[in-house]
Amino acid sequence: MYSMVYITTSGALESKKIARKLLEEKLVACINIIPTIESVYLWKGTIEEDSESIMFVKTKSVLVGKVIKRIEQLHSYEIPCILEIRVNNGSNNYLKWMESELELK
Repeated sequence: MYSMVYITTSGALESKKIARKLLEEKLVACINIIPTIESVYLWKGTIEEDSESIMFVKTKSVLVGKVIKRIEQLHSYEIPCILEIRVNNGSNNYLKWMESELELK
């Protein structure tokens, strides 16, 4: 089983920093970064507006717990948005490639 993890960060620089660590540690196979989005959200009872970045992290479902813990250690936010999206189907060739990159030792 595979998963994508959706994460928002303070910007593209933070996303790239987190991405490199996750890749170096072989916790993920690939990360897509959308450099700039506009977010409107509630924070401690107040409506806030900020520019952020989005990361889509692709990994094995069994690694998601480790991925979340590592992101929480690296992330600048007090409570970062980290959400798992389960992948039920996809390109067999892509999933095989992910499998080869994330062989659990």
